[in-house]
Amino acid sequence: MNAAACLATGGTALRPRYVAARDPRTLLGPDTLAVFGFGDAAPRTLDDPRYLHVALQPLQDVAPFEVWHAASPVQPWRAGALAGATSAELEFGWIECAETDGIAAAAEQAYRAIVTRLGNARMPHLLRMWNYFDAITAGEGDAERYRQFCVGRVAGLRDYAHPFPAGTAIGRRDGRRTLQVYWLAARDPGQPLENPRQVPAWDYPRQYGPRPPSFARAMLGPAELRLPLMLSGTAAVVGHASHHPDDIAAQLQESFRNFDALLTRARGQAPALPERFGGDSLLKVYLRHAHDTASVEAQLDNQLDAAVPRLLLQAEVCRRELLIEIDGFHGG
Repeated sequence: MNAAACLATGGTALRPRYVAARDPRTLLGPDTLAVFGFGDAAPRTLDDPRYLHVALQPLQDVAPFEVWHAASPVQPWRAGALAGATSAELEFGWIECAETDGIAAAAEQAYRAIVTRLGNARMPHLLRMWNYFDAITAGEGDAERYRQFCVGRVAGLRDYAHPFPAGTAIGRRDGRRTLQVYWLAARDPGQPLENPRQVPAWDYPRQYGPRPPSFARAMLGPAELRLPLMLSGTAAVVGHASHHPDDIAAQLQESFRNFDALLTRARGQAPALPERFGGDSLLKVYLRHAHDTASVEAQLDNQLDAAVPRLLLQAEVCRRELLIEIDGFHGG
């Protein structure tokens, strides 16, 4: 079935899923837009620009690969420091920038390169961004690395004249001072969504740094593509303040209250979206402390339908008092 027929019969232009495999090369089929391997057990590189290694350690006995399938054949590509793949409807891309002059300069370099690519490609509209870098909360005050990343990101997006995409920014613990950014883009714009329980990130007060974070809380894709709802990194933030410092159970419950509000907002624009997470969702759970894994898994078992695919990774959230963050896809 070609892409037009797939979409005409209710299909989606993107099907993200978790897949257990010994060799990720077996997952790189003609409609594979991207494959992500996590942690020490996954290959660091493959000779295919659709594969990307993320140096966050899984907290599960067997870590799956994350695979994105498109509705049409894809074309892998490389362009200088950028790489990725393009289908008839979507583009996946990634870049890694060494922090030679600090995280702010690396972020500006990465985002300028991405914006330049978007301006010259058939897919100019960012839908979703992921940002991973080491020691995200190291440094004090405005010198904190996350705050400096936000400064560089804003500078790099200066020539991007469209709404902010959904986004995640998470800290690695590998000591490797390289910023890793990957994205999903489309020919037509999506619809960014905000959470009524939260202040928009770009409108945060000065106490959070010289430049506020630049992302939407969620993104609905172009209607004709029937994409899953793209959920930004979501934590126990209400208004603009962190809630339940150092209480991971309460933080997880607050995060799901934020998801409930986002899903309600999204269903107002796309009523076909399911009311709750289910088998057509895909969640990625970032945990600060590995010793919280068992209790979080038990809480997730109580909170979620057993059919919800989820991956737990050890990572640092961008606020020191927050112990857990979750992002993912829903519906589609």
